[in-house]
Amino acid sequence: MPPRANPTLRQRRLGTELRRMRERAGFGGSELGRNVGMNPAQVTQMESGRIGISVDRLHTIAAACNCDNRPLIDALAGIITERGKGWWEGYREVLTTDFLEVAEIESFATALSTCTTNYVPGLLQTGAYASAVFTRVYPPLPRKDIDVRTAFRVQRQQLVRSGKTPLRAFIHEAALRMQFGGSKVLADQLDALVEDSEQAGISVRVIPFAVDTFPGASENLTFAEGPVPELDTVQLDVAHGVLFFDAPADLAKHRAVFARMDSMALSEDASRDLIWSVKKEVEDRYA
Repeated sequence: MPPRANPTLRQRRLGTELRRMRERAGFGGSELGRNVGMNPAQVTQMESGRIGISVDRLHTIAAACNCDNRPLIDALAGIITERGKGWWEGYREVLTTDFLEVAEIESFATALSTCTTNYVPGLLQTGAYASAVFTRVYPPLPRKDIDVRTAFRVQRQQLVRSGKTPLRAFIHEAALRMQFGGSKVLADQLDALVEDSEQAGISVRVIPFAVDTFPGASENLTFAEGPVPELDTVQLDVAHGVLFFDAPADLAKHRAVFARMDSMALSEDASRDLIWSVKKEVEDRYA
């Protein structure tokens, strides 16, 4: 079978974990290849996600590398045996890879934590608010592209609204006050945010202006938990797309960031009260 031209994020992550397994054992690619019956080119392609391996080959590699982390090995075996395409593949011809990989990460996460500073998290946006967020892009997008992106974002939300994946959303007060699409869109969004916060599996916590120091980065963050901690992933939104981090040091750093946010954010009840008060301000000011 020829190498994959465009391995998915999960396929690349499998390769990354196999590389880390090899490096922890102190092997070079050639040495591992000799031990498991692969040539150096195959090892390189495996670690880049361009070729797949069997579960039996995974166990052979783990044994050769003296890896006895059974939960990790079982989780990697789960990636190998995944079949079928995710719903996001239907958008591959119309959206960039960044969009698809965000949906892929979310769909395989066991839990999600987000932190946003300038808008309501995408997983909790109303259709009108999401459309307004995409409308602000410069240079302006064609209407059909805005509609596609909005539909994609709304479909992503089924993951948390169904209760399948727990969501913790930390939202800075600034994001509650930033307008996209006008006061009516914002007021409706804040109303929907309160309703979402009352659903099982969705926690909304506000970080108020009164907090002395904002914990964490100014960018919007998502921490996606995997079936084992080694397979957690950090997503960072940047101006021209998204960045993903999975190095152990990055994961440890962002676990600490979210722990700080958890200790500094308002309680769920106090957060709802603040959201309601902001909504009332918006309605009174622009009535």
